[in-house]
Amino acid sequence: MRSRRVGKAPWSKPLSELVRSAIDPVLTRRGFGLTGIVFYWHEIVGERLAAMSRPVKVQWPAGRASPAEFGPARAALVVRVETAYALELQHLAPAVIERVNAYFGWHCIARLVLMQGPVAALPAARHAEVRPVDKAAEAAAADIAGEIRDEALRQALVRLGARVLAEP
Repeated sequence: MRSRRVGKAPWSKPLSELVRSAIDPVLTRRGFGLTGIVFYWHEIVGERLAAMSRPVKVQWPAGRASPAEFGPARAALVVRVETAYALELQHLAPAVIERVNAYFGWHCIARLVLMQGPVAALPAARHAEVRPVDKAAEAAAADIAGEIRDEALRQALVRLGARVLAEP
């Protein structure tokens, strides 16, 4: 008797793997070693800044072959920005650089280079619907987090714990 294999078929692949394999070489030529900065730009800089800007390329220092060789000379992130918002993004550049470096996990971006021009509108991000929390789960989470002195941290953990305990 043959056993039935449960799970995905051996020939199937998630669509994200197919798209990523097609787009990775293009983005690598533009200096993006990690494609996530393009895909998750709205999460890195926030919805408001993402609506008016797009990352274009990362300019690495000339003559450097690998990130290990970069040392103090780091890359510049070229960002296309709507002309009306260029001054605002210039003032927010240190915060954007900090967020991008936090995304990469190391200090690779030293400066922003702004290119003014039209930014193509992306479809609005769809957010998951937030379901109401069960009061019993919220009370159980509050009991567990009751010893924490920092009020903001305790409330955040109660919200998280209530959602975890309420999951089926």
